[in-house]
Amino acid sequence: MVGWFEIPVTDMEKAKKFYEEVLDIYSQVQDFHVTEMGGFPFLETKPGAAGFLIKNEAYQASEEKGALIYSSSTDISTQLKKVLKAGRKVLQAKTLIAEDTGFMGLFVDSERNRIALHAR
Repeated sequence: MVGWFEIPVTDMEKAKKFYEEVLDIYSQVQDFHVTEMGGFPFLETKPGAAGFLIKNEAYQASEEKGALIYSSSTDISTQLKKVLKAGRKVLQAKTLIAEDTGFMGLFVDSERNRIALHAR
């Protein structure tokens, strides 16, 4: 079970705008002096993990290595079109994983992180 995730960013405003456009969410940014964190929507009474955009010199984005975070999606194709509209690239179009697992898509965000979408 995932309890928390952090996505490295170098430009918080650009990343915040990208995720708000692609995932149709609002991210609230807090400044903790050497670290900026933009929180994804989360309710402890609902399923899912807490997640943050994080700007700190100890974090480095990568579209080739590192952890791969899957965000739940209701319409992968539409969200991947939004990725392209935002000027980023799709690494893998909507693809069937397995009948009982669902579909996935993979893209590079505004900060050069690999991020995946999953839908049943």
